[in-house]
Amino acid sequence: MERLKNPFSPGAGTQPPELAGRETIIEHAEIALARIKARRPEKSMLMIGLRGVGKTVLLNRVQELAERQGYEALMIEAREDKPLPLLLLPYLRQVLIKLDRGQNVSTKVKRGLAVLKSFLNGVKITISDVEIGLDIDPETGTADSGDLEVDLAEMFIALGEAALDRNTAIAVIIDELQYLSEKELSSLIMAMHKVSQKQLPIILVGAGLPQLVANAGHSKSYAERLFDYPEVGPLPEYAAYKALQEPVKTEGVYFTDDALHEIVKLTKGYPYFLQEWGYQCWNLAASSPISLDIVHQATQESIRKLDQSFFRVRFDRLTPREKDYLRALSELGADPQRSGDIASLLGVRSESVAPLRNGLIRKGMIYSPAHGDTAFTVPLFDQFMKRIMPEMPTPKPKQAQS
Repeated sequence: MERLKNPFSPGAGTQPPELAGRETIIEHAEIALARIKARRPEKSMLMIGLRGVGKTVLLNRVQELAERQGYEALMIEAREDKPLPLLLLPYLRQVLIKLDRGQNVSTKVKRGLAVLKSFLNGVKITISDVEIGLDIDPETGTADSGDLEVDLAEMFIALGEAALDRNTAIAVIIDELQYLSEKELSSLIMAMHKVSQKQLPIILVGAGLPQLVANAGHSKSYAERLFDYPEVGPLPEYAAYKALQEPVKTEGVYFTDDALHEIVKLTKGYPYFLQEWGYQCWNLAASSPISLDIVHQATQESIRKLDQSFFRVRFDRLTPREKDYLRALSELGADPQRSGDIASLLGVRSESVAPLRNGLIRKGMIYSPAHGDTAFTVPLFDQFMKRIMPEMPTPKPKQAQS
């Protein structure tokens, strides 16, 4: 079959041809956007899920929905090496300048620009770090204390008032929220709390790994009442079948039932892997239908591609000791494992690997689904670890009792 017509799109945040199984989350987001814009009480939302479940795809869809409803939508990706103010400033500047272009002068928008200038001074980020280029005096005494929790809240209030004056709304959409520090996450939550109390038209829609829920609750006790936390998991069987079958049907092609069953079994319904298997199946099939034999061939190619890219880029960020820890975790199985069992397999005490475990959580490689438990954030990574490191690391000899 023609590769040019291949409907599947394995990639980071790439919109799949059929966004199956996410209707409830999309409807929830659409209603929340409409209510916030109408200044009705509504929670912001933080989507939670493992790697490869399509959180970024959903954030992109939320951005489309927001813009369709007349929002100014800011799409931001959090990073380990970039502080939150530096992430936000260019987008805040962009939206305030856009709001300032109206035919009528808005004192609220002008004030928003002045507060932005103050915020820049308060967080002590130099002009060389972010080009603000605002020919306006800062509003001294507002958002310039140097305390991010106070300053970000004042900045968001000024932004919300500017948006309200222009009869619009702001959607702050942030991916990879687990990379924010505790102070940054706390500041973001407090800012949204203040905005919510004043019923200003700003909504926060974010996404992150499962540890985000605990991080948010630890930062601010009221976070659970301020946000909804829809879980984004693997697709149920019916939706996984739809994600594979519907795109090829538009080209007059179909998968056999046993082929569909095998792909869903191998991928466990994770959207990224469904796209990868579908992509390889299309390229390998000479004609319709796409059979079980083609799936078997596609499995070899899919695993090879994943090992070279999706898995490998994460593996290469690890230290030798971190690799050993994850190899031990994979030896115990794909399900959550007791931290003590992982340490025992490595021949060390639990407390000695606690810093290692914490570092892997910060890197987004593992999370703790329950106290003392550890699990991979990347589906099927246990299988990859066994392929890339066939042998278990040699356990350290037990220290002699004195």
